[in-house]
Amino acid sequence: MKFLCVLCVLCGVFSHAAALDRNAFTITKYHLTATVDPEQQRLGVRGVITLRNDSSSPQKNLSLQISSTLDWKSIQFEKQPVQFLTHGYTSDIDHTGELSEAIVTLPREIKPQEIIELWIGYEGTIALNATRLTRIGVSEAEARHTDWDQVSSTFTAVRGIGYVVWYPVSTEAASLSEGNSVEETVGRWKQRHAGSEMDVLFESNVNKAILFSGNTNLAEVNTPADIVKIADFGMSRFGTDVPTFVMTDHPKLVVDANASIYYSPGHEEIAKSLSKQIGDLNNFISPYFRGAAGIEVFDNPDTAAGSFSSAQLLIVPLKVAPEQETKLTLIYALIHSKLYCRHAWMQEGLVHYTQVEYLEQQSGRQAALDYLSAHQQELADAEKQNTQSAHEKPQDADDQSLLNGIDDIQFQAKAMRVWWMLHDMLGTNVNIPLLLYDYKFSDDQSADYIQKLIQGKTHRDLQWFFDDWVYHDRGLPDFRIASVYPSRLPTGGYLITVTVENLGAAGAEVPVTVKIPTGDVTQRLQVLGKSKNSIRFEVPTVPQQVTVNDGSVPESDMSNNTFIVKQ
Repeated sequence: MKFLCVLCVLCGVFSHAAALDRNAFTITKYHLTATVDPEQQRLGVRGVITLRNDSSSPQKNLSLQISSTLDWKSIQFEKQPVQFLTHGYTSDIDHTGELSEAIVTLPREIKPQEIIELWIGYEGTIALNATRLTRIGVSEAEARHTDWDQVSSTFTAVRGIGYVVWYPVSTEAASLSEGNSVEETVGRWKQRHAGSEMDVLFESNVNKAILFSGNTNLAEVNTPADIVKIADFGMSRFGTDVPTFVMTDHPKLVVDANASIYYSPGHEEIAKSLSKQIGDLNNFISPYFRGAAGIEVFDNPDTAAGSFSSAQLLIVPLKVAPEQETKLTLIYALIHSKLYCRHAWMQEGLVHYTQVEYLEQQSGRQAALDYLSAHQQELADAEKQNTQSAHEKPQDADDQSLLNGIDDIQFQAKAMRVWWMLHDMLGTNVNIPLLLYDYKFSDDQSADYIQKLIQGKTHRDLQWFFDDWVYHDRGLPDFRIASVYPSRLPTGGYLITVTVENLGAAGAEVPVTVKIPTGDVTQRLQVLGKSKNSIRFEVPTVPQQVTVNDGSVPESDMSNNTFIVKQ
């Protein structure tokens, strides 16, 4: 009989799980207290989360997920314990490859748009774990260079969703073995929670500095008995950042009032060099974003690990590296700490655009174009895949747009190119970031908010551009020189009429260059998708060749951009 009762309970769990809408509720506010014990590798969390039913129907059940090494202890609604059942839920949004999911049954149905609060408590360990990578064939050593998150006496640094689910979330399962499943699942969650907020108070019995990817609400303090260390933080950038915390007793190098570097013993000289670079880069950044940017740099002892940036926190191995590589990493972190945009395409695109702008200022336009070209193929491949998906499911085509997209390639490679094309269209004397100085997160409620903000300052009609590149995904243009027609001028020289055809569906303003013995002559031409347009040049001799696009505009095919003029 006991066996049958247990079986019935388990069947109930899986029945609820199968019918559950894990995307019904949005967690709009976290108010948490996190107790960290590095010696025991333990994390205990208690607090209140605010949820809103964003589905179109009443909901009585909901899902709350945390890392599989954490255990649910308490869930209350209206300060009364509620029924919940926990089970393992396979998903690679956590480094263990599994979540501890609580399926909560509420005492009443929650209406659409109704807001509720849950009092929660959970605890467990966060040890180094790379299971999700090793089970798909990644070597243990390589996997640990990626999934280095842990709480321990020697190293404590823990990233959030997509790495370690140390705060409650709710998503459908995702697998690293299924293409971009994890990236897309995390992207959808971030998009849904772009307006959410977190307050987290950290407590620890270890006297180490506590860093967090958010703003400090309360400076670090110790209790009079010097037993508990407390640090209080707030964060409101869930659409673009990942809640991340660090505990460290590394030596601290103060760069200025806005920046500090926590370096491992023996890395002091590297830290000093990094400090100087931060100062130099703030001189570059200040005219663009009005004021110095602030970051906290934490030295990851794993020298093979990549850099990670969230809000003002940069986790990166301090090691000797090429100066340009280091500066681009710092620019990313510094700009990322200053921007606060609702849409990821704006946030990530502007960060990467500024890296390209830095290269242009330091080494000339060709250096910037070379950097853009390095990302050309991955963007072309991604857009080809999106175009194929749009043919298969036309109703979902706009889900691939920059405005609605969740793919990192879009946020980085494509969004970067969108801002760079605007940079060229509006003129290199126009400061793109300062155009957005009046941007307000709270006002960004309509799709065309940023378009109208830029148009109001530049008096340019950009509707066609945003239609093709932001609001919809129309792929990439494909330019070719359709014809070159020279005619002799009565006063000497030649009038060259160049007709450019765009075989792609996305329009762009593109440079057209005629090559003559005395030098190149370039003009810009707007060519809409699936159309032709012409431009005229007055030159002293018939050109040797004509080229469309210098690499500043991404294309699906750049092998047909040059036209050899027969003499």
